[in-house]
Amino acid sequence: MARKLGSVRTWALAAAGTCSVILITVPATAGTVAAGSMGRPHISPITEFSKGCPGQNAEVEQAVDPARGLVYEEWMGCDNQIGVATSSDGGLHFSAPVVLADSFGAWDPSIAVAPSGTVYAAFMNATSHHTFPVVEASFNHGRTFPRVAKVVSKQRNNWGDRDFIAVGPQGTLYLTWDYGPSVKDVTYICSKGGSCSFATGDLNIVMQKSTDGGRHWGPITHVSPGFPASGGDSAPLLVEPDGKIYVEYQGYHMTSRTKFTMTTAHSFVTSSANGGRTWSAPVRIGPSRLSMNRSEWWIDGDISADSAGNLYATWDTQVGGHDIGWLAYSTDHGKRWSALRRVTPDTDNATHIVQVAGGSRGVAYVGWLADNSPRGYALYLRPFSIRKGWLSGPVRVSQTFGNSAVWPGDTFGISLEPTPSPTSGPPPPPMVVVSWGSGVGGKHADSQDRAAVVTF
Repeated sequence: MARKLGSVRTWALAAAGTCSVILITVPATAGTVAAGSMGRPHISPITEFSKGCPGQNAEVEQAVDPARGLVYEEWMGCDNQIGVATSSDGGLHFSAPVVLADSFGAWDPSIAVAPSGTVYAAFMNATSHHTFPVVEASFNHGRTFPRVAKVVSKQRNNWGDRDFIAVGPQGTLYLTWDYGPSVKDVTYICSKGGSCSFATGDLNIVMQKSTDGGRHWGPITHVSPGFPASGGDSAPLLVEPDGKIYVEYQGYHMTSRTKFTMTTAHSFVTSSANGGRTWSAPVRIGPSRLSMNRSEWWIDGDISADSAGNLYATWDTQVGGHDIGWLAYSTDHGKRWSALRRVTPDTDNATHIVQVAGGSRGVAYVGWLADNSPRGYALYLRPFSIRKGWLSGPVRVSQTFGNSAVWPGDTFGISLEPTPSPTSGPPPPPMVVVSWGSGVGGKHADSQDRAAVVTF
């Protein structure tokens, strides 16, 4: 779970190392599941879009504007601030980074685009008595962010972490974040080369919304049941075209609601059909025997939908010394979920940060950032079909591995490239834009953020 960059993060020594890699085609990696009906993908030249931001850069989040063909990246870095870069050619090239106001010492970026084209960039920050999300708005496609709103709770000395933001079809903003009434009740387990997870804590998933473009925010509503110690954290959200909201969150089993102790966690999905006022009973995805342990430091869980409204959820579990990434899907709006599909082929206890982007009807694209190779971190991608299963083996997008001792961030970016549909003729081939952080260029190199477009 993400923490402040430069405080409890463990960084390698900073240096000036950067790397630009060109990769044309990549076969499935050795020892993977046999390819399905898709051929070998084309991978674009890799772009380092954090270039120009001093120091370490990591933990990227991504959003696309399909109506205008734009890709946005937001990340931690820029001398301990939050940066944003924009691509007008689908993720091949990016503008110079824009550093967000009031973001010094901030962490946990999240970004979304409204139907109007307004860009909302969120992150977490803190004062001496409050921890809170900040939401900034851009009305000129990411060049400036003049509107800044600090979403501060009434509770003094609260705890807060990992925000996610999404925009509904009518422009309503929805913001989930991890909230606890008392920061004193949260203690951490920190990882060398990673971030921190929770030893104890009054952990809860909450939501707030804005109906006026982020100027004002409504009250906190509770998403995970059991407040003030529900054990819920890290809640990416999805808003469907009909306005229904889905949240996938990590739910720890609380062993004491007074001492705030907990054991292992599972992934749950809940939904709201009334704008977040009430939430359905959470549905656990996967069997109870597959759980996440307390030392897992990255953001675990992601949710997306394809063009037909089928839902896809990804996460990874740690049982018996093995960390395994999983995929499940739902064809009935989250009431029931499929049997699990194993995403990651390696058998080890490596980090697997797994995320998903829905594509055309019945198809999703699953990516993961992992350090299972002795050479370090790499980003992998593979397409999945509800009807056919895996359509290829894992494809390594990042040709150069990143130093496993350098924190790459707790998230990465993955979206369908915003390519307009042709007025006539066949549709273009599916293209996925991915972004990730990694320390490439030697053991003292900074982590930097990179992007590539994968065409299947």
